[in-house]
Amino acid sequence: MPSHNEEVLLRDSVQAVVAGLRERGEPFEVIIVENGSTDRTRELAHELAAANAEVHVLALDVADYGAALRAGLLDSTGDVVVNFDVDYYDLDFLATSLDLVGSAPRPAIVVGSKRAPGADDRRAWPRRVVTWGFTSLLHLLFRLRVSDTHGLKAMQRVRVIDLARRCRFDADLFDTELVIRAQRAGLGVAEVPVTVSERRPSRTPILRRVPRSLWGLVRLRAALFREREPT
Repeated sequence: MPSHNEEVLLRDSVQAVVAGLRERGEPFEVIIVENGSTDRTRELAHELAAANAEVHVLALDVADYGAALRAGLLDSTGDVVVNFDVDYYDLDFLATSLDLVGSAPRPAIVVGSKRAPGADDRRAWPRRVVTWGFTSLLHLLFRLRVSDTHGLKAMQRVRVIDLARRCRFDADLFDTELVIRAQRAGLGVAEVPVTVSERRPSRTPILRRVPRSLWGLVRLRAALFREREPT
């Protein structure tokens, strides 16, 4: 769970996830990856870790969502790693994705898609438009076969860990690059529809995020072309 300036939501979100996972009766860990917070997020994360044996904390000095995702994945020890955000988690997705992800021929990554048939995206319309445009570019530039790359994901750790180490981009693009690399490597990527609603405003204004993401996609396309990985 990447966490940047999440002192308002962090405690309730982590406690809800821990309680839901305990009900499953299976061993688990929750890794809070605090990154560059200027509020009490890091302090609260350590308090949660002290109160819950399953909770661990990583701390990064710079605010970087993608770097936090990467750090949590590389630090994890479980067979399956699930990405939740502090403001966006779904225990029903976890249950469904655990039934799907696994060793070949099962998919290595299951994406919780906001755009798949049956999904319910309740975010403000500008954010829905940006998501549509972003994924349309992914289909055009990378022949992406799923309808979303951001947000919830479940991954079989052993099959994606080397790809995560090879990913070149952080910020908004780490999880997108990881999904693209998994598809290109033939590991199998599937998706399930999810319901999404906003618990707080987006951290990054759309007008600043769009140019950054577009330039990032251009750089990612160039990097993958130079690698000439087999499709």
